Amino acid sequence: MWVYVEDLPRHVGEKVELRGWLANRRKSGKLVFLILRDGTGFVQGVVNRAEVDEETFERARRLYYESSVRVTGKVRADSRAPGGVELDVEKIEVIQATTDYPIPKVREENIPDVGKLLAQRHLWIRSRRQWAILRVRDEVQRAIEDFLHQEGFLRLDAPILTTMAVEGTTTLFRTDYFGEPAYLSQSGQLYMEALACSHGKVYCFGPTFRAEKSKTRRHLTEFWMMEPEWAFATLEDLLDLIENLLVYVVARVLERRRRELEMLGRDLTRLEAVQKPFPRITYDEAVEILHKAGLAFTPPDDFGGDEETVISQAFDRPVMVTHYPAEVKAFYMKRDPERPDRVRCVDVLAPEGYGEIVGGSEREDDYETLVQRIREHGLPLEPYQWYLDLRRYGTVPHGGFGLGLERTVAWITGVRHVRETIPFPRMLEKIYP
Repeated sequence: MWVYVEDLPRHVGEKVELRGWLANRRKSGKLVFLILRDGTGFVQGVVNRAEVDEETFERARRLYYESSVRVTGKVRADSRAPGGVELDVEKIEVIQATTDYPIPKVREENIPDVGKLLAQRHLWIRSRRQWAILRVRDEVQRAIEDFLHQEGFLRLDAPILTTMAVEGTTTLFRTDYFGEPAYLSQSGQLYMEALACSHGKVYCFGPTFRAEKSKTRRHLTEFWMMEPEWAFATLEDLLDLIENLLVYVVARVLERRRRELEMLGRDLTRLEAVQKPFPRITYDEAVEILHKAGLAFTPPDDFGGDEETVISQAFDRPVMVTHYPAEVKAFYMKRDPERPDRVRCVDVLAPEGYGEIVGGSEREDDYETLVQRIREHGLPLEPYQWYLDLRRYGTVPHGGFGLGLERTVAWITGVRHVRETIPFPRMLEKIYP
């Protein structure tokens, strides 16, 4: 009977077949210990020379890392083992025997040259650490979608090829579209605004691209964004939605991926502290935190990584920073009528120095004002005519935000660099494999 590792606890005392790969091996006299993985988990198989034929024992002794196998044996309860079970191996069928493996079997954090690991990313993703991170990523994605559907949001994805900038023309990837210039999308937001006028509450979830030449641990060239847009929503509505979303996602990961978090050595008390209410401060209050910490920061500059770290370390849960200076934010953000030099926006900074994970705002809904903002940012009006139509025909107050998946996963898992939170990272100098 073919059984997956994650299902073994339900088959104690039964003979089963596992299909997978040899993750590790250890020999001790008349015993060989095989760490087997099949995609759903890891289990130790024990090969006892006294209980198997000589051919099987020798096969176990000589089996090399990442060989693919079918292993038959009896499931035995063992409270000391991860998952509470081990497998007493009776038979080993080798599907494909490897003779060498380019990634050494040592702790990944002890490998000095991460560049070599990135070049072997197609193999690196098999390791325990990467396996755990990517399973958390999957849970975060599913939790986000489940939450939004519960809240009445409809998923309607935006195109990847576009004709205009959302976050500034200097970070666009240009391509040829049958003789016309086109760009890889920086964001699906503008298209979501159109769909919000059709369905009220919508979101997209997909890859976005930024051509900025950044090498920081928080940046990728290609990354995934979840972007809801909500007709008639105010900034206060958005703050409540973001808060509820993040609390739900963290609780869901703690519930369903606790094993993976423990494998990563994550301090779970930090995640358990992610409860409502989140602190809500203005840009000006955030500047006060920086000055008290001794940072020489000059408004109205935008916050960089160092500033975001200092601000976030003042709190034990995500902090919402609102009302940034208009000059450092995008053209589409609505200005505060009580203070026109500020926009009704929010950046959510994750605790422990993980930086911005959510950015959102009310959108400018007045036609003439939006035209003026586009011009102020030096953008051509022609590509935005359809976007301006949304202000000509049935305009309403509305707002939305973008959540960066990789940064969110990095924070939840405690991983320092976002390159480990996406299966195949694209960075300034890395596009292989």
